[in-house]
Amino acid sequence: MSNVEEFRREVRGWLRAHLTGEFASLRGRGGPGREHEAHTERLAWERHMAAHGWTCVGWPKEHGGRGATLEEQVAFHEEYALADAPARVGHIGEQLLGPTLIAFGTPAQRARFLPRIVAVDELWSQGYSEPDAGSDLANVRTRAERDGDAWVVTGQKVWTSGAHEADWCFVVARTEPGSARHHGLSYLLVPLDAPGVEIRPIVQLTGTSEFNEVFFDGARTDAGHIVGAPGDGWKVAMATLGFERGVSTLGQQVGFRRELEAVIELARRNGAAADPLVRDRIARAWTGLETIRFNALRMLGGVAAGAPGPEASINKIFWATWHRELGELAMDVCGADGMLAAGEPYDLTDWQRLYLFSRADTLYAGSNEIQRNIIAERVLGLPKEARP
Repeated sequence: MSNVEEFRREVRGWLRAHLTGEFASLRGRGGPGREHEAHTERLAWERHMAAHGWTCVGWPKEHGGRGATLEEQVAFHEEYALADAPARVGHIGEQLLGPTLIAFGTPAQRARFLPRIVAVDELWSQGYSEPDAGSDLANVRTRAERDGDAWVVTGQKVWTSGAHEADWCFVVARTEPGSARHHGLSYLLVPLDAPGVEIRPIVQLTGTSEFNEVFFDGARTDAGHIVGAPGDGWKVAMATLGFERGVSTLGQQVGFRRELEAVIELARRNGAAADPLVRDRIARAWTGLETIRFNALRMLGGVAAGAPGPEASINKIFWATWHRELGELAMDVCGADGMLAAGEPYDLTDWQRLYLFSRADTLYAGSNEIQRNIIAERVLGLPKEARP
């Protein structure tokens, strides 16, 4: 038996033994459109994982991880999804900020922040998007000025996932007055309990509030809480985005497959499967899911070789569009029942929540339009889109 298979069996066995008792009810809880579910209990579960060494498995051992290989990390995320374990609450710290600090942080930053991410003692959020700098991230206007032993941050971020539950936010801010586009940006670590920080949850179509607006009005953070040199923020921020599209994507595929199988079962149960057009759409959904998996494997091959290639953008477009169409298929399979809320005042079924939240898939983490521009300009070498 290979080391990867032994590791997979260890993960599977641990999950089987520990997703019991007080944690048994957490199976399937949380996730996109459902992050409001059992947050306190899922946090306790993740800290239980940390106590047994199952957080940050891909990090080097010297930084608190297991030093798992890429193949072992894939196995971990797949087994976690197959066990229907609850959605992770420390994902942003573990998958985005942690690897960024390992790559670009100072020894002091690593010593301060990494152990708390491993232990799930501090939760993180991502301060990138702004009202005028969404997919066009280089248009950032939030600014930060050095004032003695601190950076003073002023501006607004939006669509900040989990900020209302987070302790910290990594913020891309303009630190060089008069700079434009990707020049003059810096990557700052800002405590969200600092004076001058206001967090306003945004109510979504699902009726929940996973996203937030975050306002910084002279909020201060320590001068040492800058990752990389002043002005290097664009390089560091792009590296973080590369980590975002990592091995956890294959665990995502398992969740997608579970959703598709549930749609098929519903179609069989309510007779929608008798419609040849529905059967055709189900067949196309199945082949699309296989394509997503192969694209993800191809992308991870690029990661193993040193850096994600164009497959990252290709995969984002494909899975986002596929998942949005799955939501549409689910509602069509539901038929007229899909138009009725499950209860008052706005209690949604799982199918309705899937449909509504998946409308955002082609927008967040890089809109389809921006991904197509990246592929056209950076991969195919086509002329750049005209910009004002």
